[in-house]
Parts: sequence; C-alpha cells; structure tokens
Amino acid sequence: MKYRVVEGWGKLPAGWRFVEATSVGVDRGDNVWVFNRGEHPVMVFDRQGNFLRAWGEGTVRRAHGITIGPDDAVWLTDDLQHTIRKFAPEGKLLLTIGDPDKPAELQGGKPFNRPTHVALCPRTGDIYISDGYGNSRVHKYDPSGRHLFSWGEGGTDPGCFNLPHNIATDAEGLVYVADRENHRVQIFDENGHYLAQWNNLHRPCGLFADRKNGGTFYVGEIPTSLPVNAAVPNLGARVSILSSKGDLLARIGGRFQGEKPGEFLAPHGVAVDSRGDFYVAEVSYTFKGQHENPPREIRSLQKFELTG
Repeated sequence: MKYRVVEGWGKLPAGWRFVEATSVGVDRGDNVWVFNRGEHPVMVFDRQGNFLRAWGEGTVRRAHGITIGPDDAVWLTDDLQHTIRKFAPEGKLLLTIGDPDKPAELQGGKPFNRPTHVALCPRTGDIYISDGYGNSRVHKYDPSGRHLFSWGEGGTDPGCFNLPHNIATDAEGLVYVADRENHRVQIFDENGHYLAQWNNLHRPCGLFADRKNGGTFYVGEIPTSLPVNAAVPNLGARVSILSSKGDLLARIGGRFQGEKPGEFLAPHGVAVDSRGDFYVAEVSYTFKGQHENPPREIRSLQKFELTG
C-alpha cells in the first residue's frame, strides 16, 4: 500500500484555527469532520479540503473523539464533560449518554471517568464506549442509550486495560480496543469475551476499521514521553496499517517524530474515505506546542492519498 501526503489540505476561514485536531471522521459523501480544541470544535470539509461549515461553539469542554454513524449522525466524546453525545449532521442534539460534568469514581468501573471514544456495531447499532483516562473499562449500550453491560479492569493480562484510548468495530461486529499504555490492540466479541491481541505497536491512540476497503485497520501511534528512550527510533509517531488478521501492511511516518509533510508528532485520530485515502488528526499542541516558549500551534491535520 502506497500513499502520498497532500500538503496543505484543509483550508480554514481567515482567522480560524484548530489549536489542535483531536479526531477525524468521514461521512457517506466523503466529507471530512474534524473535532478540534479551537473555538469552532466541529468543522466540516469536502474531500478536496474546502471548508463547508462548523458548529458546536461553546458546547464542548474538551474535544476528544468523533465517530460518524452510518446515518451520518455525529457522535462526540467529551472527556472532561464525561459524556458521549449524538448529534444530527446540522448540530441538533439527539442523545446524551453520561452525566455532564459528573465523573464516576476514579477507576471505579462505572460510567464515565474521562471517556475517550465511541464505536457502533454495524449489525445492531449497539454502542461501545472506551472509558478511558479515569477508568479501565468498555461499556456497551443499546441504540437508545440504555446501558447493557461493561467489561475490563486495570492491568496487563488479556482483557485488562491500561488506558483504553480508542475503539472500533469490524463488519462482523467484533470490538477492537486501543489499549494505549499496554502497547496493544485487543479484540473482543460482542459479549466482551477476549479473543486475541495485536502487539508490536507503540502507544496506539488512533484506531479505524476500514470495512469498505478490504477490512484493513489504521492505528495511529504516539511516541514516547520519556527522556530515557527519546533517542530510540521507530517508537510511534506513525500510522500502522494492518490486515484483518493483524499482519503489518504498511507504516507511514518517520523514524522519529517530526513536522515535515508525512511525518507525525502525535497521531490521535484516523479515518478513511471511500477511495482509500486517509486522514490523521494529531494532538500536536498538547504533545509539543504548549511546551515551547512562546507556545505555538503546530500542524495537526494531514491527508494521505492512496497511490497504489
């Protein structure tokens, strides 16, 4: 699989900024939805990168994950509001799961303490939520928002989590969880039973199951945050593309983090369109820009076009 980076993709209106893009989704028309931490948290672009519209101003505490449903409904995960909200494409609120601004007990197992992402079952419409920064759980809900059950606990054994950071489902309804600080993706059936895991990943953050283009998986990996191994190459700052069996098909990115086109600082969200092109959202400000003097906004969105 070969790709080329589309430099300068995503043209913002004058005076607008992302601060950083945290997650990205693609709808049925190949429009690209960018969840970001700027003043306009939900921005929509066409596949050429032309700005279409925005909404969500003043309603988001901290943008984290966006998921576009098969009906183009927009699911937003706000980790500091401790909620998952479903919106119509024009921005009308349809459903809220969780108590806004009321976190569950830290590592207590009940929803939610800083949830991270949402996945939808393509067969039933059931909702899976990774939870998250302050929990070590996956919660399952029916399409109306009724809690069904939860699974997982802190740890490193199969079925345990150390910061479940993202979640996806394949065409059969299997559930894939980016178990970030355990450096793996775990696979479960619809009842939460552990099936397998994919290793040889570094702090997987972004996760996307491309059901339309051969059942491939895109994993955004962030680099180390430790000085002791900062000089070790090939630790994250990349997107790994895997087959449905977990075989490595391609890796995009440099040996180290970087700001050149095609390099990454902190890939946090990934989405693929109907043509096999993919989009990467990066938390570049959190990872690097906020620590500089003076702080600066760094590119946080890239498109990669499939070439072969």
